[in-house]
Amino acid sequence: MLRILSIRLSKSPNIHPMAMKKEQPLFCGNIEPQERTFTSIASTPDFHSRILPTIKHDHLELVSHSQKIFTSTNPDEQTRYQNQFTWELARHLIGEELVIYPAIIASLPDGQETADRNRLEHQGIKEKLKIFQDLASTDPRFVPTLRGLMDDFGIHARHEEDVELPRLEEMLSKEESVEMTKSLERTKVFVPSRSHPHAPVKPPFESVVGLITAPIDSVADLFRRWPGKKG
Repeated sequence: MLRILSIRLSKSPNIHPMAMKKEQPLFCGNIEPQERTFTSIASTPDFHSRILPTIKHDHLELVSHSQKIFTSTNPDEQTRYQNQFTWELARHLIGEELVIYPAIIASLPDGQETADRNRLEHQGIKEKLKIFQDLASTDPRFVPTLRGLMDDFGIHARHEEDVELPRLEEMLSKEESVEMTKSLERTKVFVPSRSHPHAPVKPPFESVVGLITAPIDSVADLFRRWPGKKG
């Protein structure tokens, strides 16, 4: 049986981060923005879902947040969804690199090549996200930068959903796939919530740098504006 490669977080509870009902957290982490808003376009995945539908859900959330920005004419609303989008995408990318890609390397014959190609694609997305996250919503580059980012992300996401993750799922039992989902969601709580494209992209260095950077991002998040929150 495949032993799923993932970060082992000591005494971390199984938290359903997409839950509509707010539960009292047992530890601190980057969970607040996701609890502040929920996008109805993307159906909520069960915390006991396999990894493919979980990743698809993340992708739908990101598309939905981007559409909120594209269709809004209110700079304040665009800024709030810019922060939400950045928070979601930064954590999603690193979560995949720390949990999904090691499993791909261990499971697929061309796993190393596949993971390296995906990390390279992630690097391009991170660089564009870094530019986007630092732009004011009134900047004329704001919407075009997001469109370019979403073009790259859309190609990457479709290939994951249609090719790579189905191949990985074939190699996993249901229990292993569900455990990977849990590991991914736990990991995303402890990783940076902003793009840092010059940070290491492979374990264990990515994990160490992430644990250092995440608290800094988390503190800064307290002073950012979010959808559904006054101020």
